[in-house]
Amino acid sequence: MRVEFRLVRRLMLALGLALGAAAAPAQTLPYVDTIGAAPSAAPASGVSYAPPAADDSRAARDASPRRARHSRVRIDPYVEVDQAISAELSSGDTLTYTNLAVGVDGTIQRRHVAVAVSYRYDRQIGWNRGTADQDSHSGLAIVHVDAAPGLLAIDAGALATRTGGDGRFFGLTGRDAGVDVYSLFAGPSLSTHAGPLAVNAAYRIGYTAIDDHLDGFGLVDGFDHSTTHNATASIGMGPGRLPFGWTIGGGYLRSTTDSPFDDRFHAGYVRGDIVLPVSPTLALTGGIGYENIKSAQNDIVRNSDGSPVIGGDGRAIVDPAHRILTYDIDDLIYDGGLLWKPSVHTQLEIRAGHRNGGTTVVGSFTHQFNSHYGMNVQVFDTVETFGNILVNDLSSLPTDFQLSRNPFTGDIGGCAFGSAPGSGGCFDRSLQSIRGATFRMRGVSAVVSGNRGLWDLGIGASYVRRDFSQGDASPFVTFGGDEDQTATIYGSIGRRLSRVSQVNVDAYASWYDTDQPGFASVTTIGGDVGYTRRLLLDRLQFIAALGLYHSSQNSGDSTVGSLLLGLRYNF
Repeated sequence: MRVEFRLVRRLMLALGLALGAAAAPAQTLPYVDTIGAAPSAAPASGVSYAPPAADDSRAARDASPRRARHSRVRIDPYVEVDQAISAELSSGDTLTYTNLAVGVDGTIQRRHVAVAVSYRYDRQIGWNRGTADQDSHSGLAIVHVDAAPGLLAIDAGALATRTGGDGRFFGLTGRDAGVDVYSLFAGPSLSTHAGPLAVNAAYRIGYTAIDDHLDGFGLVDGFDHSTTHNATASIGMGPGRLPFGWTIGGGYLRSTTDSPFDDRFHAGYVRGDIVLPVSPTLALTGGIGYENIKSAQNDIVRNSDGSPVIGGDGRAIVDPAHRILTYDIDDLIYDGGLLWKPSVHTQLEIRAGHRNGGTTVVGSFTHQFNSHYGMNVQVFDTVETFGNILVNDLSSLPTDFQLSRNPFTGDIGGCAFGSAPGSGGCFDRSLQSIRGATFRMRGVSAVVSGNRGLWDLGIGASYVRRDFSQGDASPFVTFGGDEDQTATIYGSIGRRLSRVSQVNVDAYASWYDTDQPGFASVTTIGGDVGYTRRLLLDRLQFIAALGLYHSSQNSGDSTVGSLLLGLRYNF
């Protein structure tokens, strides 16, 4: 029954991507750590708070950044046939397979509607004896609608991808054991004025599911699917009528996770903030409020000596009659900081204080090097669940994303970059650790992107530490796993050689470490070079790619080289 449900779920999500009707990065919700004149590009993550805008008119203009200036519609369906060979360089083992793919890339840009979709279905047919055929869905789709321009917007989004799970963001080949991940979200956002007051509200519902191709969850905390609800509202006024700007706001987040431990997470807050300009380029900020965060899960059955009782399927037996708190915060919150904006090209925000049960530091830095290239750095500290952070990362992507795909697997790359300098986002911080438990996530992420002439560039990097808050009776005390951390970098460079040919280089490196017993750190590095050339009135496309991937972990090192030749026909 579970296999049938997963199959139906995958088909439903794939259909939503293919039609492009259930996908879009939402407007940044007021759950964002921002300071001062304009909202930052930080994703709406966990339990975070928005201070007042220093200028109401500018905040209103920024509230609908996705309005298209020119009407444009482009739909490009295609079919593709590839022949690939992968070789394990140390052992000499080889894998030969044929890949059949169908997909569609499309954009719709109108005055009040923006739609973008990239969907692909792959069927890999193995030539080696005993090798089973495999199929996969991958894609990203976005929709933004100004339902009532200047007042009400509706956004939705969808993602289908594959990850290696704990410790490995990219599979070495498309045939490696991996985890299929699907995520959806949708919701309205309201932005208006009542006299001098700026009024904002937003709601978002999200759904995330995985298919790990396993029958059981094992001893660690598993994850099957989750549903999240996120609602926020605020009212405020920028400096002008008063020497300072102010905002009063609140929000509520609820996440339910289907796993053996039946995790439930909810968080709410209310707070007030002020922004005090002290010079044309500098403003001081401060805020105080109250937050309530709770997370609970089922316990496990233990024997007389306290050890977990393991069932016949190899999984720990869950005790649903006994619920335990893994996160419980009922506390005042406060912080202060500054906003520095020396020019229209540079902005620094930083804030420090008490939140999430301890000391916190958050901030952002944006800089536009020139009209072609820019960067965006975020320092974050939130309380999260896997489903919620993935929905947040999806909702923060730009509508005009540029997607790079792995030529050997068809999967989307680690990041999606926008056409605006410094825009885009990455999925590494959300996909590197798939667990059902609540965690506090702290780290830093950076994006550098842009294009100039014949060149396209995108680089994303991050460091993340996750602390899984656990009570003394938590099931995970038995198995460890109190914390994990990851560091990743992903880069993509494209160069148009002529009107009909192009070369792309993608490279990545990732490191994962956890204190779970029996697990060691995992390091993965790799890259690929792809060449494409259009033929026959640009309908037929020749594809060639060369890749090299290396993974190092406690089970041993693996180095794989891959070669691919293929043809794509665009309708």
